Amino acid sequence: MTRGKLSAEQDGAARAGLTKALEAGSAILKDGGSAMDAVSAAIMVLEDDEHFNAGRGAVFTYKGVNELDASIMDGKTLGAGAVTGARYTKNPILLARAVMEKSPHVMLSREGADEFSREQGLEQVNPDYFATPERWRQLEELKAKKLGWYDVDLKYGTVGAVAVDSEGNVAAGTSTGGLTGKRWGRIGDSPVIGAGNYADNRACGVSATGAGEFFIRLGVAHEICARMRMLGEDAKMASNHVIKELGLLGGTGGVIVTAPDGTATFAFNTPGMYRGKATSKGEKSVAIYGDE
Repeated sequence: MTRGKLSAEQDGAARAGLTKALEAGSAILKDGGSAMDAVSAAIMVLEDDEHFNAGRGAVFTYKGVNELDASIMDGKTLGAGAVTGARYTKNPILLARAVMEKSPHVMLSREGADEFSREQGLEQVNPDYFATPERWRQLEELKAKKLGWYDVDLKYGTVGAVAVDSEGNVAAGTSTGGLTGKRWGRIGDSPVIGAGNYADNRACGVSATGAGEFFIRLGVAHEICARMRMLGEDAKMASNHVIKELGLLGGTGGVIVTAPDGTATFAFNTPGMYRGKATSKGEKSVAIYGDE
């Protein structure tokens, strides 16, 4: 996502979506709502926006279907829920939260996740709802190139949100369609607690995006929290350290982080990363490129 690679329409659409997500989460926090509710609301906005790789607008697998992953974690209780390979739930983040709140489990997959979603009365849609012409074009392009296991350009599109509420509780959520052309039921880091998502009131809330296999191997989200809790590093220092280690391992991507004291930061080793921040003082900002 270097300057000039995105069209004016793509740039504007991304910024508009990020702004709308910030507004949704901020409104809840302003009214004294919980970090969990704010994270859920922000991610739902992005899942409903076809310009992001989550919910409607999710990328296609090699076989031409949309398989959705999501996770959420409550820093106050260390409660967590995750789903992978869901195909019918309009907002996968709500399904992940239902797993956390309404089941004895942490992660459900594929047909079982869909069955649980129906039992919980979550809004169901025809799988065609998630498909968009642009994502289909990307799949066709990948197949035509025959260059690798999956999207060689690694155009990550995972969406995530982290928040801290007025009581100092942190929460983190993540949602994605995965990688274009993924095969064999591949699962990335987004639904893996500790890799693509983690929240702990003793440290921070983290949501990640990037080369999932590397985030899983390092346990990136938990590693950042652990450095803050055990070593006393602040959010920026811990994030930078772990993303540097990720790069040395060969991985690319980034994280957004918030701490119970309201500190919010990010770190990434890619040319750009969609990101935004809103504060209790009414400050809002969105950015895409590394020089912003």
